[in-house]
Amino acid sequence: MDKQVFNVLKEVQEKTPLVHAITNYVTINDCANILLSFGASPAMCEAYDEVYDFVKLSSALYINLGTLTKEQETAAVLASTSAKNNNVPVVLDPVGCPAMKRKVEVINRIKEVGRIDVIKGNIGEIKFLAGMNSETRGVDSLDNGEDALEACQKLAKDFNCTVAATGEKDYISNGTKNCIIENGSELLTKVTGAGCMLGALCSATCGAFEDKFVATVSAILSMNIAGEKAYKTAKLPGSFKVALIDSIYTLSDEEIWKEGNVTWK
Repeated sequence: MDKQVFNVLKEVQEKTPLVHAITNYVTINDCANILLSFGASPAMCEAYDEVYDFVKLSSALYINLGTLTKEQETAAVLASTSAKNNNVPVVLDPVGCPAMKRKVEVINRIKEVGRIDVIKGNIGEIKFLAGMNSETRGVDSLDNGEDALEACQKLAKDFNCTVAATGEKDYISNGTKNCIIENGSELLTKVTGAGCMLGALCSATCGAFEDKFVATVSAILSMNIAGEKAYKTAKLPGSFKVALIDSIYTLSDEEIWKEGNVTWK
């Protein structure tokens, strides 16, 4: 494993990055709690009149399109502009974009006037954004992962950023460097918010570490290994979600190094 991945969690815990989140109302509390447990500081600021200035104070901006209101849309575009002007990394989670044309328009607007350092979505969303055939149902991916790495590579080159496609296996590319992660637990698909929480963790690592590809790999490994830890003590969805937060809190860089199942391409 790339030894830099081993150091990212320590960087987060030492720097306590402030993550400015404009995010999904269904999972906003989950994102805040997992950021705190990870060692970051969450701020769920989405008021249009406040976001431009608040981005200046932040280590990273997380934009999640899951429950995209008009207020969130205008705030997200303005916040991304501030991020571009103030050199703040942006993680975009294109939740449900295959089902809603409007969300693609918002993504393109952010690309035009702001910045995007990482796109983190499920395999169906990433393949859709890459212009490839994908299988989705609402906000869920039904895709089997075929050509997922190719989709990440294509989208990474188009947006000049790091792209992560999550599923049974997770695929990450920055257009040059690529990897596949085979950690995780099936119960991560049985609780609301696992994907949104992962996007929040990607924002924390990107706010603490310069290499966004390495930061994204580290965040995904952290979430998946914490899921494996949680499953050892909690076999049902309700208790699993609690155990997941606890497992993120107790996660060590040694565990990431020891347990990570990563293939570098």
